[in-house]
Amino acid sequence: MITIKSPREVETMAAAGTIVADTLKLLRERTEPGMSTEDLDAIAEEFIRSHPGATPSFKGLYDFPKTLCTSINHEVVHGIPSPKRVLKEGDLLSVDCGVCIDGLHGDSATTIPVGDVSPESERLLEVTQQALAAGLEQAIAGNRVGDIGHAVQAIAEGAGYSVVRELVGHGIGTTFHEEPQVPNYGRPGKGPMLKEGMTIAVEPMINMGKKEIRTLADKWTVVTRDSSLSAHFEHTIHIQDGPPRILTNPSE
Repeated sequence: MITIKSPREVETMAAAGTIVADTLKLLRERTEPGMSTEDLDAIAEEFIRSHPGATPSFKGLYDFPKTLCTSINHEVVHGIPSPKRVLKEGDLLSVDCGVCIDGLHGDSATTIPVGDVSPESERLLEVTQQALAAGLEQAIAGNRVGDIGHAVQAIAEGAGYSVVRELVGHGIGTTFHEEPQVPNYGRPGKGPMLKEGMTIAVEPMINMGKKEIRTLADKWTVVTRDSSLSAHFEHTIHIQDGPPRILTNPSE
């Protein structure tokens, strides 16, 4: 069921979203070659819990064991932080983070270049951010979910990349994953209508190679089948009459 949020709920989600954004900002500043994804997870959890009433949304969600999802290079999403996963120069690190305050969630993701990365990697990051921006431009009351997906798909495929089909954005609120699903592909004018008061997470997952993915034996980590690089960016937004309000912007 698609839910419409009250002004109070939206403000609580914005408070959670600001902590998410500040966490990701901190991680971008701290990430460097030689660190493990476990190091970053510890930094994130300590920072989140330093805010009164804030808890990591992911830890325990569907039995996920950590605060962050950390996915390297050809890993698309849901990588599990580990002391054995040590970052090296040139890696791309996707970091997905959620925060809960008073039973309401914020969710955002970014892909961090580790040290100096190749021009090809830089272009993938730029195009994926452009795809997210294009999707957000369509996230206005009266449009439909398909308008968001079509905008994302047009940017990604226009650049020669592919869009992951099995994993999608989603409604968010008192439950981390709510209706509607928000695919990163689609047809304009199709799908559920966007209404004022809805809160959704838009999150392009774009592969440099083909769109096919698979899940590793840990039952969490999703990777590209052809081992091509993947990038992931995400914002939680509030649907309005006009441009959406981004609820996962940093405090500064």
